Amino acid sequence: MHETAEFVIRHGYAVLFFWILAEQGALPIPSVPLLLVCGALVKTGHLSAAPILFFGVLACLISDSAWFELGRSRGRKILGFLCRMALEPDSCVRETEGGFVRYGVRFLLVSKFIPGMNAMAAPLAGTSRVGWGLFLFFDSLGAVLFISSWATVGYLFSNQLEDIANMVGLAGFRLFLSILAGTGAWIGWKYYQRRRFFKKLAMARIPVLELKRMLDAGEDVVVIDVRGFKPEGRGSAADQPIPGALRIPLSQLAARHDEVPRDRDIVLFCT
Repeated sequence: MHETAEFVIRHGYAVLFFWILAEQGALPIPSVPLLLVCGALVKTGHLSAAPILFFGVLACLISDSAWFELGRSRGRKILGFLCRMALEPDSCVRETEGGFVRYGVRFLLVSKFIPGMNAMAAPLAGTSRVGWGLFLFFDSLGAVLFISSWATVGYLFSNQLEDIANMVGLAGFRLFLSILAGTGAWIGWKYYQRRRFFKKLAMARIPVLELKRMLDAGEDVVVIDVRGFKPEGRGSAADQPIPGALRIPLSQLAARHDEVPRDRDIVLFCT
């Protein structure tokens, strides 16, 4: 941990600010290791807790506010953009949206602790038409919880972090190559799953006009709307219920499988 700690000490709180700003901007650079180091340096007296919390929360609010406004102005298009950047496009929006369905804007309190959802929660709050005041309140609390929690862990376990750093130093370059190879293999596997998912999606997709033709012709088909529920009067016209369709959020589909007919063709509607 010596080199990392010296780097953070030398460049001060600017490192923390821009690192978290980039992470909340959807770049795949986790801030947890940096927060652990910052917490350990508070214990040694090289850094102070108040500036760490201030600059960390400020970075979160700047990035999250930009995503929130994009969510309000661009709607689900911005969610689609973020989903295309994700390594797991089949679940990136669904799980975040499921959290909002269950907990509403309070989901912002914990979204930063869940990998892949930290950048999704703010624009989703924007598409849900959450007010600015409510968003800033819960987003600020969520940022405070996230930063203070991990920095506190680093403060409490600073000695253990030092021991781990010494072990890593003894292992040397071979351990670094092993970690790099393992990370590359994991990213490659996720990319393969992503490509396979999009291929299956393209094969199974039915055009809206084709579905309308089937319904108008009276064909025996059931439409299941698997989007998250929107509060009454909230969201755009595209978010409103489809007449005659079963409304079962994707997160509840397995539990409510008995409601799905087995003797007809099934079409799932999602966005």
